[in-house]
Amino acid sequence: MKREERIIFMGTPEIAATVLQALIEEEYNIIGVIAQPDRPVGRKKILEPVPTKKVALEHNIPVYQPIKIKHDYEFVKELKPDVIITLAYGQIVPQGLLDIPPKGCINLHGSILPKYRGAAPIQYAIKDGEKETGVTLMEMIDKMDAGRMYAVKKIKIEDEDNSTSLFKKVGLCAKELILESLPDYLDGKLEGIVQDESLVTFCPTIKPEEEHIPSGLTTSTCVNYVRALSDQPGAYLMLDELKFKIYKAKHYSNKNGSNEYKITQADKNGLLVSCLDGEVLLLEVQKQGKNRIDYKSFVNGEKNIVGKTLL
Repeated sequence: MKREERIIFMGTPEIAATVLQALIEEEYNIIGVIAQPDRPVGRKKILEPVPTKKVALEHNIPVYQPIKIKHDYEFVKELKPDVIITLAYGQIVPQGLLDIPPKGCINLHGSILPKYRGAAPIQYAIKDGEKETGVTLMEMIDKMDAGRMYAVKKIKIEDEDNSTSLFKKVGLCAKELILESLPDYLDGKLEGIVQDESLVTFCPTIKPEEEHIPSGLTTSTCVNYVRALSDQPGAYLMLDELKFKIYKAKHYSNKNGSNEYKITQADKNGLLVSCLDGEVLLLEVQKQGKNRIDYKSFVNGEKNIVGKTLL
């Protein structure tokens, strides 16, 4: 065992499982994992363990999945943790729980704080056209993502990144950051920096209605919007009164600008849609009720769509 401190890890998705696995491999004393309840997955709605639960069970670590952590955390007192580490848990952690570990609660947040406090920092960074993001190791307090910052690690956002690829990069970044910083934190060597409240921005959970691409976007903002919502849940416009999801797109030209999203070309050479200042090339799409396909397969099956407006 690398350290004697008793650690509870709180996290749910794959990005958190990456960090949990790294802490286990580094022989930290993980005494329990707290995760969201298991949920049905896929079209068949099969109940599967969440990613962090899978990792914990492989290593015989107890897993706790309260439906509402704010009402059900008394069990944490019995575990007597020295510190709690959180990454993408998915619920607000109550003050009563934050008060339990003597060495505090720390969170790995997927942005360079104080920018992008909230639930969707990775998506918002892409949507806003940022060229870099990162992970902040921070103190957990009773105000969302507002605690002192102990360490920051930055990564580039490449033009080809979407939220799926960036989630993976952020997960690896978080793993590196916690392994670099945790010993010093446990030894009390990291004092933390208070966040500048004047620089704070927020990124709440993306609602279903926000999956619809707003009207009047430029080519760059439209492409960024698509990247931010790919591969899940997918940004969309309406074609023939059906959802038309766009998973991959790129800037094509500065010609044929329009305040409407009109299909200006649909053949083997490209599926082009006008934006405010030019055209974007749609590369991967999905019409409601159909499979996700490349643009060539789509135009082969669609006739007389040039000139149609995507609403």
